[in-house]
Amino acid sequence: MNVTKDHLSSNPFREGLRLEKTPEPCAVVIFGATGDLTARKLMPALYNLFLERLLPTGFSVVAFARREKTVEQFRTEMREAVSAHSRTQPLQAGVWRAFAEGIFYHRSDFRETEGFVGLGQLLNRIDRERGTCGNRIYYLATPPDCYDDIITQLGLAGLVESPPRVQGQVPDSGPGGDDQTGWSRIIVEKPFGHDLATAHGLNEMLLSVFRENQVYRIDHYLGKETVQNILIFRFGNGIFEPVWNRRYVDHVQITAAENLGVEGRAGYFEPTGTLRDMVQNHLLQLLALVAMEPPASMEASAVRDERLKVFRSLHLPEPEEIAQCSVRGRYSEGSLAGLHVPGYREEPGVAPDSTTETFVAMRLRIDNWRWADVPFFLRSGKRLPKRVTEISIQFKRPPLLLFGEAGRTVEPNILTLRIQPDEGISLKFGAKLPGQSMRLRSVNMDFHYSTSFGVQPPEAYERLLLDCMLGDSTLFTRRDEVEAEWQFVDSVRLGWQDTSTVPLCEYQAGTWGPDESHALIARDARRWRRL
Repeated sequence: MNVTKDHLSSNPFREGLRLEKTPEPCAVVIFGATGDLTARKLMPALYNLFLERLLPTGFSVVAFARREKTVEQFRTEMREAVSAHSRTQPLQAGVWRAFAEGIFYHRSDFRETEGFVGLGQLLNRIDRERGTCGNRIYYLATPPDCYDDIITQLGLAGLVESPPRVQGQVPDSGPGGDDQTGWSRIIVEKPFGHDLATAHGLNEMLLSVFRENQVYRIDHYLGKETVQNILIFRFGNGIFEPVWNRRYVDHVQITAAENLGVEGRAGYFEPTGTLRDMVQNHLLQLLALVAMEPPASMEASAVRDERLKVFRSLHLPEPEEIAQCSVRGRYSEGSLAGLHVPGYREEPGVAPDSTTETFVAMRLRIDNWRWADVPFFLRSGKRLPKRVTEISIQFKRPPLLLFGEAGRTVEPNILTLRIQPDEGISLKFGAKLPGQSMRLRSVNMDFHYSTSFGVQPPEAYERLLLDCMLGDSTLFTRRDEVEAEWQFVDSVRLGWQDTSTVPLCEYQAGTWGPDESHALIARDARRWRRL
């Protein structure tokens, strides 16, 4: 028997697609809970879910970290973090007090077996006192080099297979559990490895302790409202899917621009670079949602099967092709929003002779029936003029000879999905200007989430954390998807080894990347969109 109950939330973003479910009572263990991710994203997301009454009775959080703190100290710090970073303001004192009763702190090193034994004892006590039914989520909010230790210790301490339920608690037979015990799941933050070999090794380590249906590889881009809406937009509207193919689409552009630099994260970014940090996960996942075939159902396995087919259809460039289909760049000093900013090599923690790329532009091919000969252009970079992520589908021009010179001035039809910061969808089309003469102009039809629904969309982590509690892995990445993405990225990096063929191009901070990126798209007689 499943104790989840269906109810409609008052938030219209959560209505219509499915009846919302309240998860079973559970405890979320956050490893590395004193880090920035917990303060800025995870705890505000959990608080907002609690505020909207989407969390179950008895829901609990266990912070697992190496620093010495009391429970009260940690709760106070988290209250300050939620006050600063929650999308719902101001913080409601009564709601926070009720939420904070379920927050606990456990100090231990990630390599200490005794610490994990103590964690098990604490979780058992929470099961008894708060009724969490042996259901646990382990969230790895740590650097990747801690993953092996944590996963190994969870297995050794017997914390993956949950203990028998306390008498009187209602069982669950959902993913990761059975009628006699609770369930255990693990959320792994990116990066999922450094290349194909290390990604394969991480997956082998995870699956030596967990089953694949217990592993949730999180990519927060997939939790964004506009990203979730891609499939609804494509497959839920009869006017778009018929033209979503090589017959009508001229090309696709996907841009993820950041105006920030490394912001004190040079230790992570230096060995990673933009190709690994942004293209391998975020941009390729967006591409897959745009390019995938209709799934047989909206079940997780069906959706992820279709995403995987896209990755396996990506043309793997040979080393001699890389110079024609990719550009890599690094920002130099410049001006951004009227302020002088240093170049990448002058950033704190960056090596003076660094060869890490901060900008990538690529032309991709998808070798399948739907997208043959349609180029997909991707670009992502730091210290660009603004923070914006969008997907742009440009359609082929119709024959406009009928309108003479006026027809030649009309821009192509462009459908734009704005992922952030102003979530929405716009469609550009031609229209006649008022008057006696035949004059045409491009106009936009705009849809904005916030103005259309009158509420602020939930943060990506809110949706993803709730889905994990419900056992819904649709918006998480499966092992074979990760390894297929890395196979493509490794082929690009192999071609980049010859720096004389694909040099590291400089671009001034505050500009839209190196000139070579504009030349890349111009070779196809196209140009990057103005954002």
